[in-house]
Amino acid sequence: MSETILFKNMTIVQEGGDLIQGDLLVKDGVIEKIQTDIDAETHKVFQYEGESFTLLPGFIDDHIHGAAGYDVMDATESALSAISQALPKEGTTSYLATTMTQSLSAIQEALSCAAAYRSSQKRNGEAELLGVHLEGPFLSPEKAGAQPVEHIISPNIELFKEMEKTSGNGIRVVTLAPEREGGLELTRYLTERNIVASIGHSNATYQEVLKAIDRGATQVTHLYNQMSGFLHREPGVVGATFLKEDIMAELIVDGMHAVDEAVELAYQNKTSKGLMLITDAMRAKCLRDGDYELGGQPVTVKDGKATLEDGTLAGSVLKMNEAVRRMNQLCKPSLHQLAEMASSNAAKQLGVLNRKGSIAVGKDADLVVVDESFNVHLTICRGVIGYSKEGER
Repeated sequence: MSETILFKNMTIVQEGGDLIQGDLLVKDGVIEKIQTDIDAETHKVFQYEGESFTLLPGFIDDHIHGAAGYDVMDATESALSAISQALPKEGTTSYLATTMTQSLSAIQEALSCAAAYRSSQKRNGEAELLGVHLEGPFLSPEKAGAQPVEHIISPNIELFKEMEKTSGNGIRVVTLAPEREGGLELTRYLTERNIVASIGHSNATYQEVLKAIDRGATQVTHLYNQMSGFLHREPGVVGATFLKEDIMAELIVDGMHAVDEAVELAYQNKTSKGLMLITDAMRAKCLRDGDYELGGQPVTVKDGKATLEDGTLAGSVLKMNEAVRRMNQLCKPSLHQLAEMASSNAAKQLGVLNRKGSIAVGKDADLVVVDESFNVHLTICRGVIGYSKEGER
């Protein structure tokens, strides 16, 4: 059940970039007022105050496989519930359940489970499941990374239609290799269905990327990782991403998937309007180092780095507020630019900017309170407290 919540005397990062040192009132799950001084209403109000705090739009992670010991491919209600409950601790209020390349039956089970969970999810403080990011099986075997190569197949519209039906039309993003047979056709089909075609796990040439963009591709999956890199005679996926303003790039800012200089290069080329911070996290997030599993493959997490037995990176254990903190340290963006990369850009891509991704009257009360080090103190998911550092009130 939603509460009436009053935020007092905070730096509020409003839609459009305006900052206000003031108050914000949440009522019935939405943002009702933003002004310099709001008196507590006569009815019950939970008040949170602190001039050292910043109020940001809740983070949106469009690429996450798991957390707290659970994975989307577990295909259980308890797995999605655990993930949804864990994410507000890092300021994430919405996300896409991201699948792995596995057997077609396993993918269909995960899609069915996500559809059921999304249709019945209540406003109870959990991060909202906005849909599915289908990462595989339509990838390049040459750029498989941690995706099991034995299950990778060529893009296929008819097969995707079956997946789309199973998902209850809940697939929002599809990562694919457009250079493969059927890739351009599937890209066009996705575009016609208002589904984001994201180029990833791809060995496409620069010209092949341009053909995919011409068919409607608007995104790349985890920039730099498992894609054709930049060469002076063949710019590849990376070069096309830098040159084409209408391509949104996911970026994992954990110091492992891309070195600091590569992150700075991406920021200088794409700016805050062309980057989306993601975690690509797997089930070990929120847990200790140790032995885990991803896509049926053994994964070892040591010193915060998740790898397969051969040393290949296997997702991350990154939290969204950590990605925001690191991006702030490296590139020195404004608070508004950080909000773009962590919230509003994903909302635009997913077609939910009318209700999420920024702080404005009438929008969902998806909000996160952070301190100057981007530690999360309070997270509100659709007007309900999802996490409080102070614990139970």
